[in-house]
Amino acid sequence: MNRDKYDENISLDALRKGDKKAFAQLVKANSEAIYRLALRMLNDPQDAEDILQETFIKAFHYLPNFEGRSKLSTWLYRIAVNESLMHIRKKKPQVTSIDEENETDQGDLVPKQIIDWCCLPEDSLLTSETQEYISKAVQDLSPANRAAFLLRDISGLSTREAAQALEISESALKTRLSRARLEMRELLTSYFSERMAAA
Repeated sequence: MNRDKYDENISLDALRKGDKKAFAQLVKANSEAIYRLALRMLNDPQDAEDILQETFIKAFHYLPNFEGRSKLSTWLYRIAVNESLMHIRKKKPQVTSIDEENETDQGDLVPKQIIDWCCLPEDSLLTSETQEYISKAVQDLSPANRAAFLLRDISGLSTREAAQALEISESALKTRLSRARLEMRELLTSYFSERMAAA
């Protein structure tokens, strides 16, 4: 069943009153998506399980205050992203900036090397080796850009929903997403250059 449709069938009033059956429905409808997001953010199954559990613990605690200005699923994404970012900061306390400095005075990211991979055969993009390399490239994105990329391009949230989940403006979301896409292209350039040369 479509997750958004499932969310619509869950009584918000029941959730706010602590109804365990309604909460179980919420968990069932959203667990898989939240786990996938956390796994892609952190690249560690155990950490992703921890984020999943913490997301629903916090959701249960704060549901009485949920105002319904966004979808329940978007609100859960927000909690999961915040928990993931806190986890990253705890593991890497030396990181002081979540955005790369490689940009122009106008704020545009300057790619070091960009190639066009449009002509790569589709089966080259589907190999397990390529998927593993893409997953590694996602992990190399700055945490803020990674979250924007995963919510918008991987989880399929709209620009508005992704911005709500990250608690930023839509224009800020678009900026992070643009940077993430350029970073991804740059991170994958050498790999795909080799693939094209071997084709």
